[in-house]
Amino acid sequence: MPNSLDIDCRNSAELLAPAGHYSHVCIANGSVYVSGQLPLAPDGTPLTDQPFEQQAAQVLRNLDACLAAAGVDRQHLVQVRVYVTDMANWPAFNRLYAQWIGAHRPARAVAGVAQLHYGLALEVEAIALAAGFHPHSHPHSHSH
Repeated sequence: MPNSLDIDCRNSAELLAPAGHYSHVCIANGSVYVSGQLPLAPDGTPLTDQPFEQQAAQVLRNLDACLAAAGVDRQHLVQVRVYVTDMANWPAFNRLYAQWIGAHRPARAVAGVAQLHYGLALEVEAIALAAGFHPHSHPHSHSH
């Protein structure tokens, strides 16, 4: 049965299809909603035994793949939510994230959580502007 609402849910061809009942990304009302991305290799292997920095780098690659599936990139990000099982890893994440995101500074939250699936160290979800909504094109936009 077709969806009567204008919601376009997609999966990235670069990542293993979700095992659970969800999509990698859904596009609705000018926004892209990216499901929580865990440090899973493209074949779905959890990187549980890898150092935090490698897990974080994989999550950011997965986030890129999901954004690409929606036809956008990290410059379209509006909000990023990060869940970590050890807040001691926050400085390492912040450093990797800053290198990954560049000058763009979307809204962000970093929350400590008790545990994540497969015993992984972090999960990241995000909201971005959909294609056709151009970042930094509003006449009143500015960056600090």
